Amino acid sequence: MTIPILILAAGASTRMKGRDKLLEDVHGRPLLRHVTRRAVATGCPVMVALPAGNQTRRKLLEGLGVTILEVMDAESGMAASLRAGLGALPVEATGLLVALADMPDVNTDDYLCLINVFLNDLEANIHRAASADGIAGNPVLLPRWALTDPSVFTGDAGARHLLRQHAERVRLVPLPDTHAITDLDTPQDWAAWRSQN
Repeated sequence: MTIPILILAAGASTRMKGRDKLLEDVHGRPLLRHVTRRAVATGCPVMVALPAGNQTRRKLLEGLGVTILEVMDAESGMAASLRAGLGALPVEATGLLVALADMPDVNTDDYLCLINVFLNDLEANIHRAASADGIAGNPVLLPRWALTDPSVFTGDAGARHLLRQHAERVRLVPLPDTHAITDLDTPQDWAAWRSQN
């Protein structure tokens, strides 16, 4: 079964006071390359949604063998990237693992954990990563049926409306520590994260 990974990397980093968070250094690599390498290591097909024309981010992905999706209307919100991912989804895909590019702690084993749980679920539920103590976070693995819900593809909420609407079909998958809830949006977030890593 094919489970592509879609990395949402088309945001504008508006809360970073002029810096691009996806270029920030993580263990010697820019964040976007760090996150993408971990996804590629799963062996799954990886798609990365980028804002159209952003050559700086595009160069970070050279040599990784990923499919780059240029999102023409990235400023309209996260749904634009989801639409791009759906448009490139292989026919044989049974689901789509949606990951955020600003989460440095999610690793290859975390992706594989979500995928394995999903593949062993005969009911094809939505699987959402959570912290070790059960706080819902990201990534989220959406089964094929969920990708037909039009609410996923409007605005900047991404899959949040879908997760609320089908709450009874959402299964939390605990990942180690705070992997699933550590996202870095502001300089303060980065400073706090670096102080502990």
